[in-house]
Amino acid sequence: MKFSKASILARVCKAAICACATASLPALAQEAETPARPNILLIIADDIGLDMTTGMYPSLLDDLSRQYGPQGHNNPDYARIKGHPASTPVLDSFAAQSMVFTNAWAEPFCSPTRAAILTGLSTPKMQVRTYADALGSHHTSFVSLLRDSGYATGVFGKWHMAGLPGDPVDYPGIKPYQAGFETFHGGMHAAPDTYWSYDYQSQDETTGPDNWRSEPAPKRSLPGIPATTYAPIVKAADTIEWITAQETQNPDKPWFTWLAFNLAHATISSDPTQMIVPDANTLDDSTRAEMEACGGHFGTADPGNCSGEAMARAMANSMDTVIGKVLEAVDAIDPNTYVIVISDNGTPMYGRPGLNFIDNMYLTRSGRGKGTAYESGLRVPLAVRGPGVAAGTSSDEFVHAFDMFSTILDIAGLEAPRMVPDVTDEGLVSLDSLSLAPILFGRADHVRDPLHDTLVTETFNLMTEGTQHAGVRNASHKLVCKGGILSENCQFYDLTSDPLEEYPLPIPSSCDLYAQGSLSPTNREWHYCLLSEALSDAVKP
Repeated sequence: MKFSKASILARVCKAAICACATASLPALAQEAETPARPNILLIIADDIGLDMTTGMYPSLLDDLSRQYGPQGHNNPDYARIKGHPASTPVLDSFAAQSMVFTNAWAEPFCSPTRAAILTGLSTPKMQVRTYADALGSHHTSFVSLLRDSGYATGVFGKWHMAGLPGDPVDYPGIKPYQAGFETFHGGMHAAPDTYWSYDYQSQDETTGPDNWRSEPAPKRSLPGIPATTYAPIVKAADTIEWITAQETQNPDKPWFTWLAFNLAHATISSDPTQMIVPDANTLDDSTRAEMEACGGHFGTADPGNCSGEAMARAMANSMDTVIGKVLEAVDAIDPNTYVIVISDNGTPMYGRPGLNFIDNMYLTRSGRGKGTAYESGLRVPLAVRGPGVAAGTSSDEFVHAFDMFSTILDIAGLEAPRMVPDVTDEGLVSLDSLSLAPILFGRADHVRDPLHDTLVTETFNLMTEGTQHAGVRNASHKLVCKGGILSENCQFYDLTSDPLEEYPLPIPSSCDLYAQGSLSPTNREWHYCLLSEALSDAVKP
C-alpha cells in the first residue's frame, strides 16, 4: 500500500504530538520529579570510540584485564588492554554525575550515525550507509517535532547529513533548517580543511530551508581562552551565545541544542599531516607535556615526532576541555538542563602512517575500528545527566545512537511516532528508536527483549573500495559479516564472554532445527540462527 505525502505527515504528526491513550508508560512530563519542558543539550564527539574515553568507565579496563588475563582467556596480549586512553577529566567527572551506558552502539561512520539520531532509523531503513550519502529531506526529524511543540532549536558544528560538495550541486540532502533547526552555525562537510581555516556556514530564517551563507572562519573566545578561529572554540562560543540569547529573550521557552564537534576527526588538508597538535590553552597538563615531549607544534598540523595515537589523544583532550567550558556556562544558566554526550563511531585505524589511533582497550586492532562492524567500530561512550537521573549509575542495556530520537522526545514530554516515512517517501516504516527514559528514571532495567530484539548495522567502506560491513547483535551474541551478507566471511561471537571479539564461535552448518523450533536460547546455534535471520531480513546484498 502507498500513502500520499500529506497522509504520511498527518499520521506522523498525530503519533508524535497527540497524547497516546494506550501508552504503557506515562509521559515524562507528567512525572513530578522532572521539569515539564526541560532544556536539552546533545553533545556529539567525532571519531572517538570507547577505547579513547575509558576514564568515563572506571572499572572497564580492570574488568577486561581479568576477563582476558591468566584467570580468564589467558590471552598473551592481555596487558595491552590497559593502554593509553585520552585524558578526559571533564567527561570523567560528567560521567560520575550521570548514568552511563556500557553497551552503546553508533554506526561505523559519521553521517550514518547523525542520520540515525535525527530519524530514529537504522541504516538499512534510511540508507545513509557511507560518509558520502545524503539523507533525504522528507524524513521525520525529532527536531521538527520539538520545534513544532514550542522548543527553540539550534545546531552548532558539524552537520554532515546533506552529502558532500560536488556535481551537480553541493550538499544535495537535508539541511539543518529543513530538519527543524531555527539556527545553524558550523560546517556541512565531513571535515574541516584545517582546524583554523575552514568554511563557516550558517542557516536561519533569512536563508530559507535550502540555502546557506558561507564565510571565512570567524574568531570567538571563551573564558580563559582569547579570540581564535580554532574550530572547537568557535562551536562552543556560538552554542553558549545562542543559549544565553534564548534565556535572555524568552526565559519561559525551552530550548534544544545540538553541539557537534569535529574533534578528533582528521582534516581534509594533509599539509603536513591530517591530524593536529591543538592549541596549548585547550590541553591539560599531562597532555601538553606529552606533546612537548614528542616535539609537536601547538596550534598547527606539524606533529614533530608525535605519533598518530598521541595526536588523537591530544585532540580528544582538547575537546574535553572545551566541553568543560560549555558545561560551566550551561550549569550557570540552567543547572536542570538534560545533557547527553555520545560519539558518532569508533576510533579510526586507517592503516596508514600517522593515521592509526587505537592504543587502548582492544587487542586486535588492524582491520578494525571506524568503518567496520566490530565493536571497535561501533561501541561509543554514552552518558546522560539531568533531573531524576541518578548520578554514578550505569546500564548494561544494548542501546543505539538512534535511541536518542525517542529519548529526547520523551524527556521533552512528547510521544515518538511509531511509523515514519520510508526512504521512498511513498510508505511508512516502523521506528527503530526506543526511549531510554524508563531506564534513566528507574522505571525499568531494560527496554529491549535480550533474546529476540536485535540491533543491525550496515555500511560500505569507501576507503576500502566499498567493502560491505554488517553486524547484528542481541544482548549476548553478535554476528559480523564482511564482503557480503551471510557470506563465508562472517564471524559469530559471544559478547558476554568475549566482548573484545577475539574468539569466534563455530558457525552452525544448518539452521533447520531452529526453523523447526527444536532449539532453545541455551544453544549457541539458536542465537546464530536468530541473528542471521535478522540480518538477512534487514540487509540486502
